Parts: sequence; structure tokens; C-alpha cells
Amino acid sequence: MKKAIFSWSGGKDSAFALSAVKKSRSYNISALLTTVTEGYDRVSMHGVRSQLLRAQARSLGYPLKEVLIPKRSSNRSYEARMRKTLTGCLKTGTRSVIFGDIFLEDLKKYREEKLSELGMKAVFPIWKRDTASLAREFIYGGFKAIITCVDSDCLDKSFAGRIFDIDFLNKLPKHVDPCGENGEFHSFVFDGPIFKNRIAFKVGDISLHSKKFYYRDLVA
Repeated sequence: MKKAIFSWSGGKDSAFALSAVKKSRSYNISALLTTVTEGYDRVSMHGVRSQLLRAQARSLGYPLKEVLIPKRSSNRSYEARMRKTLTGCLKTGTRSVIFGDIFLEDLKKYREEKLSELGMKAVFPIWKRDTASLAREFIYGGFKAIITCVDSDCLDKSFAGRIFDIDFLNKLPKHVDPCGENGEFHSFVFDGPIFKNRIAFKVGDISLHSKKFYYRDLVA
């Protein structure tokens, strides 16, 4: 099998994509790769504490590579740090990076171009899947996730901290993608068929950042 590193956000799309890769047996995943914001010690955008990220990696049975990203990082800074980490992966024979993206063409093109510069390949195991079907398949497949961040332009703060279940999907406004693929919301997966054990946490406070994003804190 080809050796790959998995771009892991800790959310539902990553978990479902990882499940698809494991079922296909087409790649040998050497590690999970996650960007963590310096100072906050949390997963970038998702806002999940690093302790919970590490608990996920242990339960999944993979080494974790954390790429530290500065607060309000520029693209140049982000790309430089990712390039350094991926160059190290290349030296171990890892030539593919797997992503959980579904339909954002610009993002797919960006990832492919940047990896091509390093002689690496981007892989998208759930690309172009219908997001309504994907969301239900995730839920009925036994995965458990909680919403950690919502964009206030799309959802009110009551959605932050809700379990990603059928009731959640039914209450989403029609303009919101069922998988939040446009950035409407982000999640943390705490259980499912690919996990060795359920990730324990307590639901904490909710806070508003950048006058736009509501985050629900999860405490290990």
C-alpha cells in the first residue's frame, strides 16, 4: 500500500474520509496532521483543545503531527510551516496527503498545487459526495460528533454545542449545507466505528470571537 499522511481536523468530514480510506485499504496512513494555533493551543478554526485532539489520535491509533500556526497567520507563514512538515514526511517515503474536502473546488485546486510543488499528491476520498446523504450516513453509521463552532452569519449561537444528529440536520436553515462544507459550522468527533474508545469531555462555556464565530468550549 502507498504511504500517506492524513490531514485531520478532528471533525466529522475528516472522520468519515478516514473511515473510507481504511475500508478501501489503498493507503497506509503514517500519521495524522493537524494545525494548532499558537497561544490558544487549540485546533485551528475548530477551536478544540489540543488535549482532546491528542485523545482522538490515541483512540484512532495513529501518531499525531501538530503544525503550530501563529495567531492571525498569513498565508506565507502557514505555507512555510506546512512545507517544512511535509518535506520531513517526504523523507520517510510519504508522498500522499489525504483530505476530507467534499466540494470546494478552489480549496481542492490550492491543495493540489501546493503539494505538487513538493512532489506530493492530494487525495480526496469523499469528493463530490452528496452532503445530505453523507451526513445521514455518518450518523447512522455510528459516529458521534458535537458542534464546536458556528458562523453567526449562518446560524445562531444555540447550534454551538449541539450533537450532530438527525434533529440537528432537520433544524438547519435551508441555506446551510448539511455538512457545513461552506464553513457554516465545525465539529468534534468523539466516538465511532474507527475509534478504539469514546473520547471523554465536558461541555463548557460559549464565546464569540472576531465578532463572528461562536465557539463552544469542550473540556477534557
